[in-house]
Amino acid sequence: MTTRLIIDCDTGSDDAVAIMSAATHPELELVAVTTVNGNVPLANTTENSLRVLDHIGSTVPVYAGAPRPLVRPDFPVPRDVLNGDKPAFQVAYLDFPPSTTPVQQQNAVQFLIDSYLSDEFADTVLVAVGPLTNVALALAAEPRLAARIPRLVIMGGAIGWGNVTPAAEFNFWVDPEAAEAVLSAGLRDVTIFPLDATHSAPVSLADCAVFDGIGTRASRGSSSLIRHRIGNYPDAPDAAKLTAPVHDALCVAYLVHPEVITESGEYPVHVETRGEHTLGAMVVDDRPWSLEPRTARVVRRADAQIFVSFLADAFRS
Repeated sequence: MTTRLIIDCDTGSDDAVAIMSAATHPELELVAVTTVNGNVPLANTTENSLRVLDHIGSTVPVYAGAPRPLVRPDFPVPRDVLNGDKPAFQVAYLDFPPSTTPVQQQNAVQFLIDSYLSDEFADTVLVAVGPLTNVALALAAEPRLAARIPRLVIMGGAIGWGNVTPAAEFNFWVDPEAAEAVLSAGLRDVTIFPLDATHSAPVSLADCAVFDGIGTRASRGSSSLIRHRIGNYPDAPDAAKLTAPVHDALCVAYLVHPEVITESGEYPVHVETRGEHTLGAMVVDDRPWSLEPRTARVVRRADAQIFVSFLADAFRS
């Protein structure tokens, strides 16, 4: 069976690996890519997505979405200030030739609404690996989507820590109101891969050497992006830079290999939207006596070997 999916993303390097693996794996059918403001501005995330697909010769359409968060005019801390001390990690444009394929004219939010109201998309998984602005806007404009989206897989959040602040992961921090709206919308099947899971299954320089040996455009392009991540990952000292998480691609691997998840649980999940020190924090209520409905499956740990094998299988295709 082939799994159909849409990737909603803010294409930086890990999003790019996710796109390439989804577009090349024989058990997946990437239907569309929708882009959102996040790692870089919307124009860049859109161009980067087009560059990646052009690089591997894919004709998957790209739809541009929200240029700013749901209710805020900008990030809680502007991007140029946020990235001022690590400019080499998050580059504006990925190192692929400029795209020759145009972006679709339809807005990404309207595309999501039209798609999931259509029976043709009744089995299409939505994989959201950037800020959740597009998804929140679609659900707000068309509440019926909560019952129409069959599965939502999210990369976002962290349990009790963060990467952009001590409490918050980047995607949820960029647009906490959107994340809370999506997790409160009543979708029937939500799986969240927080930093806890993605950091438990990193990709290594040795894995990159294997990808180089495969010799396809997807394998070599992904190897180059992952090597850059390893060399510039901000939370590892130079001597320890042998691996790095490739967050977003782990969500795609899960669609082919659900056994990549080694530890998870169903919980009530919220995102903090007002805290001075906790804005964007994911709040997982793991109290066994909690009376709140369980809104998401939260992944705590994943298997790195299964993840890397998935990537190799995709790139060989």
